[in-house]
Amino acid sequence: MKHPVTLGGLIQVAIVVEDMDKALDHWCELFAIERPEVRVMGLPNADETYRGEPANYGMQLAVIEVPGQPVVIELMEPDDNPSTFREFLDKHGEGVHHLGFAVGDARDAVVGELAGRGHALRVEAFYPGGSWTVVDTEDVLGVNLNIKPA
Repeated sequence: MKHPVTLGGLIQVAIVVEDMDKALDHWCELFAIERPEVRVMGLPNADETYRGEPANYGMQLAVIEVPGQPVVIELMEPDDNPSTFREFLDKHGEGVHHLGFAVGDARDAVVGELAGRGHALRVEAFYPGGSWTVVDTEDVLGVNLNIKPA
């Protein structure tokens, strides 16, 4: 690739789950950590699209921070509305939905190059000071990519 995704930019492992409480029980026991806060993400999803259409879904989100590392493990339990997370869960069951990478100023170039290689945008979202873009790479990588500027 002309604009490669660097391994050093790995910032996130995102896992879709059916039952947040059950998943957190297992992860917290495995890592011997306190239970992280569970945030309820509601509707509407301003400035976010899912497969080119305005996004309209909710989910529960828990973030497990890795001490001393710039990486987090995110657990997501989506509602039944159409979303990239519901799509993955319905197709594959629980599992790693995406790996997130910070690519800095190369975000648009990386996303554009991946799109040019036939990888559709699943999600494009903007928030104050940032954005996240899920690129559909499941068929070739077995997982999607979340490309972020930082």
